[in-house]
Amino acid sequence: MALRGVKVVEMIGLAPGPVCGTILADFGATVTVIHKLQPAPFDVMCNGKKMLSVNLKSKEGVEVVRKLCSSSDVLIDTYRPGVLDKIGLGPETLMKENKQLIYSRISGYGQDGYYRNNPGHDINYASISGILSMFRRGDQPPVAPMNILADFAGGSFLTALGIVIALYERTISGKGQVIDASMTEGLAYVGNWLFRARSLPFLDQEPGKNVLDGGMSFYRTYKTKDGYFMAVGSLEPQFYMNLLKGLELSEDIYHQLADQDMCNRKFEEVFLTKTQEEWIEIFDQLEACVTPVVNFNEANRNKCNASKNSFYIDHNNLVAPEPAPKLSRTPPNATGKKLPPKHGEHTIEILYGLGYNKSEIDELINKGCVYALKKSNL
Repeated sequence: MALRGVKVVEMIGLAPGPVCGTILADFGATVTVIHKLQPAPFDVMCNGKKMLSVNLKSKEGVEVVRKLCSSSDVLIDTYRPGVLDKIGLGPETLMKENKQLIYSRISGYGQDGYYRNNPGHDINYASISGILSMFRRGDQPPVAPMNILADFAGGSFLTALGIVIALYERTISGKGQVIDASMTEGLAYVGNWLFRARSLPFLDQEPGKNVLDGGMSFYRTYKTKDGYFMAVGSLEPQFYMNLLKGLELSEDIYHQLADQDMCNRKFEEVFLTKTQEEWIEIFDQLEACVTPVVNFNEANRNKCNASKNSFYIDHNNLVAPEPAPKLSRTPPNATGKKLPPKHGEHTIEILYGLGYNKSEIDELINKGCVYALKKSNL
């Protein structure tokens, strides 16, 4: 696997950090998660990772993490700016001992600036980035598409990209570096094209009235007879003609430059006359860029996805995506297919690997500096 041999330390946190760690693990990295002494109730990304339960309020617990980082390639810091520095696990300390360490810091607003100490969530970072303002129609307030924008696109994936870039640069310089991964800046960068294309004629109207944000009848979704939906992306003239053909509508009346309110009403009316499956059968035979809106619980059953084995069923019987992109020589392997580790399952194994002996491990457990599923037996 592409990242085989890369050792990553992931500080337990909310979704962005664990997803970033999972991306690296799916492509072969060994990821060790620094958990608290108590289990994390919302950690659904721990599969395929090692679990080390540590009390970071104790000097001994901090020393365990410091030792682990001294022989690791990457640290994913998921805490607010300055928190790890205060307990002796900041980049100045750790990179003095390990000059090749990639110290990656995921935060909402970055390590400096006006909002650096402010709490927030995806919707806040998306709002500050400028991207959320685009998700509205007319006078309606913007609607955040769950937490996929800042948390995952601007956070997890941009951080993983930064880590891989830093690892590559290290092959040249031999040195590590600090990555300041602001989810706000990351999301803005994901939207780079949108910022720079606002003067183009199909994006220069207010949100909700442009070609790509639902302002046109040929680029939006429609409800079907059975309560499902179809997605229409018939931008080009040849695709639009096939859209009208599938809907059995006249090009003379409903041409692409016709009154959009009229087209919207008519398209809505026609799509309601057939079920989603019936529309799929029609548009599978036409190049019109019309596709079903697939329910995420059934994404594995869609013909396109099933033909490529794009999804799998995990241990909780939930549909989950295979890693992407697919590499030809060193393909990834979904860690989500593995059973999740138990809390404290790897503590003793990791401590032995760091050079602690049996009595030292037992003392750490008894003092509440670490938690282990079972006591050392060597």
